[in-house]
Amino acid sequence: MEYVYAALLLHKLGKPVDEEGLKKVIAATGAEVDEGKVKLLVANLKDVDIDKELESAVAAAPSTSSNEPAKEEKKQEKKEEKASAAAEGLSSLFG
Repeated sequence: MEYVYAALLLHKLGKPVDEEGLKKVIAATGAEVDEGKVKLLVANLKDVDIDKELESAVAAAPSTSSNEPAKEEKKQEKKEEKASAAAEGLSSLFG
């Protein structure tokens, strides 16, 4: 996985995703560089448009924003329940 991260980092920085760059990034993390993995990754990314692949991956990812309103409603209901329970408790003291 660190090899893919290294490739993404190089791409993000506008640097070429090549064997030399990958080796430097991976070595900088303190991990041992596997020459075979580096060569395989570079060969597999040779004709890949990384920006296009990232866009399609983001588009395919499920959106978490659709769940946020439901969570907000649940939180609001809990707050209201606590407030009404507290009011009932107070009324029993004075009722």
